[in-house]
Amino acid sequence: MHKPSCRGLYAITDAALLPDDRLVTAVEQALLGGARLVQYRDKSSDGARRLTQARALNALCRRHDVPLIINDDVELAAQIGAAGVHIGKDDPALATARARLGATALIGVSCYDCLALALDAERAGADYIAFGAFFPSPTKPAEIQAPLGLLREAKITLTVPIVAIGGITPDNAPSLLDAGADALAVVSAVFAQPDIQAAARRFAALFH
Repeated sequence: MHKPSCRGLYAITDAALLPDDRLVTAVEQALLGGARLVQYRDKSSDGARRLTQARALNALCRRHDVPLIINDDVELAAQIGAAGVHIGKDDPALATARARLGATALIGVSCYDCLALALDAERAGADYIAFGAFFPSPTKPAEIQAPLGLLREAKITLTVPIVAIGGITPDNAPSLLDAGADALAVVSAVFAQPDIQAAARRFAALFH
């Protein structure tokens, strides 16, 4: 079994933008618009609800042959058979996630504005590295700001795919792709838009 590619629009869900009754429909619209990865991100403590939603999204993503990545929760990813997990500095160690999810899981690591963290993560077996925020983000307004030059340096230094995140729109995205980003992780510029499929299509077109 080959690992899925990490290139294109990486759509990330947000419970504040997507009520429970809209979640699956909204993600399907993003997939129809060309999203190539989906991340289920929900920080709530309602485990039963998160399990139900993750299962529904996993089934949907499999129908579209797109990997579902679970944010932070290695056990939830294992429980539903998700394609992988995305972890940050406060989440379970990469080695723990790999041991739990197996060699074919797609494991991404947030490295914020730090190339040294990214090098450590790559050596530890990360499948992709996420940097950002590159622009002011409505989802995480207090997020660390990363310079565009970080992508250029990372592209020369790293061998794994690079994901850019934070305040990305179709208008500012080309600068990130030109600097070396392989994928664009987007929340509001897809899921806060009145036409989610059209918003996703605008991002997908940047990769063609």
